[in-house]
Amino acid sequence: MRAICLRAIHSELFMKIRAGYSITFDSAASTPINLMLSVHPERRADLITPDVCAPDTDCRIDTFNDSFGNLITRVLAPPGPVTFSSDFLIMDDGSPDPAAPAARQLPIDDLPGDTLQFLLASRYCETDELSPMAWSLFGHINPGWDRVQAIVDWTHQRLGYDYKRARPTRTARHAHDEQTGVCRDYAHLAIALCRCMNIPARYCTGYLGDIGVPALPTPMDFHAWFEAYLDGAWYTFDARHNARRIGRILIARGRDAADVAISTTFGTTWLTQFSVTTEEVHEQAVLFAAE
Repeated sequence: MRAICLRAIHSELFMKIRAGYSITFDSAASTPINLMLSVHPERRADLITPDVCAPDTDCRIDTFNDSFGNLITRVLAPPGPVTFSSDFLIMDDGSPDPAAPAARQLPIDDLPGDTLQFLLASRYCETDELSPMAWSLFGHINPGWDRVQAIVDWTHQRLGYDYKRARPTRTARHAHDEQTGVCRDYAHLAIALCRCMNIPARYCTGYLGDIGVPALPTPMDFHAWFEAYLDGAWYTFDARHNARRIGRILIARGRDAADVAISTTFGTTWLTQFSVTTEEVHEQAVLFAAE
């Protein structure tokens, strides 16, 4: 009988990312809260350890999927402070966001029906107000990938990032006029301009750590980017960083930030603490093979 020995094989085919959050609410009374903090169903098969929204005190909690397929945690928070947190490991292939420079812009009559809602104006994306400007800026650009990238380049240059001036009521038009914003404002302006040019665009939120790039001095937070529909597929674009990045972990998609708020409270509640973790775990995976 042949003896079997095991040898370790070090694989660099994927990376591990540690991610999670801690968020504390202080409620005046029992308050229903919808939380959108869980990894998107598309990425849950990549989880190495569970991503569970865990409260630090007893409260009623369940989950459901919204109309965009995002996972919602529904809780009844008790009076006083309660902290919800998650800390998990997820596998990532370590590749930058896919690029397809030859991707075409499809005629509207060839677009799938479920993409058409992402051509319309929404709470934060005023296509009616921005359309004349969009066509004057981008009408001469080759339809398709080149046009979307031109929109991203322009938005990236137009806005100056200012975390201290963030506000929840800033729309795409406001961001354009004020020439400032945070990642959600970059995404809203680029989305609105894409929709003006008849390119379906949808808002995305999730984790994006400083993986493969110098660390930013701003506090770690959830990040916002967008996806544009070209040549039969959705492609990731990031007007804030204007780069193909490594290690995005999707949480939710929608028409704009109104559809993917991390928390929606139905009562008098104060957000008293919030932190996000996203970092690569520097270790090699070890597999075993018989020989």
